[in-house]
Amino acid sequence: MVLIDGKQTAADIKKEIAAEVEEILARGGKRPHLAAILVGHDGGSETYVASKVKACEECGFKSTLIRFEDDITEETLLDAVRKLNEDEDVDGFIVQLPLPRHISEQRVIEAIDPSKDVDGFHPVNVGRMSIGLPCFKSATPAGIMTLLERYNVPTKGANVVVLGRSNIVGKPVATLLMQKAAVGDATVTVCHRETRNLKEICRNADIIIAAMGRPGFVTEDMVKDGAAVIDVGTTRVPDASRKSGFRLSGDVDFNAVAPKCSFITPVPGGVGPMTIVSLMRNTLQAAKQRAAEA
Repeated sequence: MVLIDGKQTAADIKKEIAAEVEEILARGGKRPHLAAILVGHDGGSETYVASKVKACEECGFKSTLIRFEDDITEETLLDAVRKLNEDEDVDGFIVQLPLPRHISEQRVIEAIDPSKDVDGFHPVNVGRMSIGLPCFKSATPAGIMTLLERYNVPTKGANVVVLGRSNIVGKPVATLLMQKAAVGDATVTVCHRETRNLKEICRNADIIIAAMGRPGFVTEDMVKDGAAVIDVGTTRVPDASRKSGFRLSGDVDFNAVAPKCSFITPVPGGVGPMTIVSLMRNTLQAAKQRAAEA
């Protein structure tokens, strides 16, 4: 069993990005600039944005954080998006989700200039990805694909089961794995809460990607010997033994499932760090595209 170390892989990629940024600067180029809009004080969002700011420092990027209280109006937020679209110094930006209920997330996402949409959520980027055109791929699916590539997990002709059909993970990672590519050419089944014979379907999988947000959902009897398991879940569950009072749990019963696997990701330290480093990659790509068009 090979433990897929997302933390180390992400660290390696950040060094590669930082080296490329140094080359850009040595040639007289501009330092890549990532901006983020954070609305309110959601704990998970605060932690995630702080991690992005730190990653920008490690990659040699400039970063800007724009904060609003959760009573901001939708129009004020859309105006902030428009200003970032027009800011020539900003190469890419994100609007951290979730947003307060009175704001339409879809309207905000569609207001972002697709050429600065480094989260890869705009319908233009989603559409281009679906037909295999160059685009910004959403960060978590891109991170999963990178782990499969760097650990040489065989995907060609593999039976892949994706558990979860979200627009952020399930659908895009299924799309990427189906495409004709070095990491791809798989036969993909997307399962969800209405799927029948779920255990039987999973037992036929060479690769399982669990992205349901249900702690410990994937059990030993759902995984065949030699399968690769990618656990995207990160749910806080109570744990009195921890100082914080909780621990992060994945969608996979790791201790029971791991001995059966050829490859498996831990939680934490698996897919999570790859999500942030994929955002850094998209930002570098955006900066290079803008420089080429200047």
